[in-house]
Amino acid sequence: MENPTPEAAPSLDFIRAKVAEDIKANKNGGRVHTRFPPEPNGYLHIGHAKAMSLNFFIAEENNGLCNLRFDDTNPSKETVEFEQSIMQDVRWLGFDWQDRLFYASDYFEKLYEYAIQLIRDGRAYVDDLSPDQIREYRGTLTEPGRNSPFRDRPVEENLDLFARMRAGEFDEGQRILRAKIDMSSGNINMRDPALFRIKKEEHYRAGNKWCIYPMYDFAHPISDALEGITHSLCSLEYEDHRPLYDWFLENLPVPFRPVQIEFARLSLSYTVMSKRKLLTLVRDGHVRGWDDPRMPTLSGYRRRGYTPAAIRSFCMTVGVGAKRNVVLDVAMLEHAIREDLNKHAPRAMGVLRPLRVVIENYPEGQVEELDAVNNPEDPGMGTRKVPFSRVLYLERDDFREDPPKQFFRLAPGREVRLRYAYFIKCKDVIKDGNGNISELRCTYDPATRGGDSPDGRSPKATLHWVSADHSLPAEVRLYDRLFNKERPDDDEDYTTSLNPQSLEAVKDCRVEPHLGPAKPGDRVQFERIGYFCVDPDSAPGKLVFNRTVTLRDTWAKIEKKNARP
Repeated sequence: MENPTPEAAPSLDFIRAKVAEDIKANKNGGRVHTRFPPEPNGYLHIGHAKAMSLNFFIAEENNGLCNLRFDDTNPSKETVEFEQSIMQDVRWLGFDWQDRLFYASDYFEKLYEYAIQLIRDGRAYVDDLSPDQIREYRGTLTEPGRNSPFRDRPVEENLDLFARMRAGEFDEGQRILRAKIDMSSGNINMRDPALFRIKKEEHYRAGNKWCIYPMYDFAHPISDALEGITHSLCSLEYEDHRPLYDWFLENLPVPFRPVQIEFARLSLSYTVMSKRKLLTLVRDGHVRGWDDPRMPTLSGYRRRGYTPAAIRSFCMTVGVGAKRNVVLDVAMLEHAIREDLNKHAPRAMGVLRPLRVVIENYPEGQVEELDAVNNPEDPGMGTRKVPFSRVLYLERDDFREDPPKQFFRLAPGREVRLRYAYFIKCKDVIKDGNGNISELRCTYDPATRGGDSPDGRSPKATLHWVSADHSLPAEVRLYDRLFNKERPDDDEDYTTSLNPQSLEAVKDCRVEPHLGPAKPGDRVQFERIGYFCVDPDSAPGKLVFNRTVTLRDTWAKIEKKNARP
């Protein structure tokens, strides 16, 4: 497991400044204790990675602790599958909660007792209004709410009704426990928010023990307090909830008083982050699952070949940010992935769309083992042997029968360099009955072994290749952005922005033979093409690669420019 690198933290942002101020004032005895509190109702995505990194890094930077806590208060959406995937993702990203794994469901009894305390203190009541009526009574952003006709029930009646709610006497929506705060508050969250609602569903951990469940806004601050959290770091949408967070802590005999601090959520261009929308993509078959490499989930990124170190570096680079939500260019994330893989991914040659090339003056049956560098960024990765023979495969896009201006790759009568090998020159073009190019006939210069010419010749293009007899078949899945609109959330139906070219499966590729033992998760740079990762669909004799991220492709920009009317 790769270790987080909090020492790479930027200068103090407003959260780190607050933590430093508390430590200097010896608040909480100078102790720092954070928590990462996902709800087990979906897979983690890149936005969660920012929150996770921030919580774990701030704890690490200050010799503190960070808990992993599942806020499992909604039995209708939570599953063991989601819980297990979250733990896997936290570990994969390089973080360790050690023995500090907690669940809000472990506190249900304590939350129930605290709710009774609020009732006894006249700060909570059982309401008989229907959900629609509660919304009507709540008011609007410009109009105050109205008190429920059940707001002033006697304490003993509220205690009795609440006990009967727990006993299962009432139907869902028939009654609800609400805090008694201020229906005229300018903050709608303070207008008698719900504390416990009836839900007659089995909880994935608690089973059928409960038929009432605490609301998130009630469970969250109390869970923080019970765990001794010093700094409760939340995304910006909880800023308006902070007065309610503080109200619960002020009006209950909790053992500790955390402070809530909000930060901007991480949003990316060409991406949706809503769990509901991601679930729809999975459920409606727009993607192959939560781990589809086009998804912004950590499991999808893992399958695509993104590295934990690169994601952590990206999260550290974007930092806490200003106190406003912004949409970052997804190219920033792709840059972080590319930078990391450039340093650590071994090189290989792979031909995605093979074009057969016969070197007419190369001896039949002869095979040479040529030396190839595994990673020019890391000499310690050494070299490998690449077989060279009379019949090769080149990339079909590396040949033009009638080359346009600025195309310097192979063409009739033109000489190019083969990576690690020789100079070759195209002599003849063979076509099939439909006029399609099926084969090239070339010659090679034996004096240019290794890619250098004794007479100083230097072709303008160096091409990758593989030996036809020695290369292995492979499928390569070319993933692109899932949406073709920069801000798909702007559409009323975001699925109308789905990119129909987000996946192209290229079946008849050829790769170097040394990749035969590659395992799912192994990463490689196919020279001149991009970075790739072995997919779990691979099996002996059937290699499947996912494109992780492209290389910078100058020629693609030129072709696009030339294609403009």
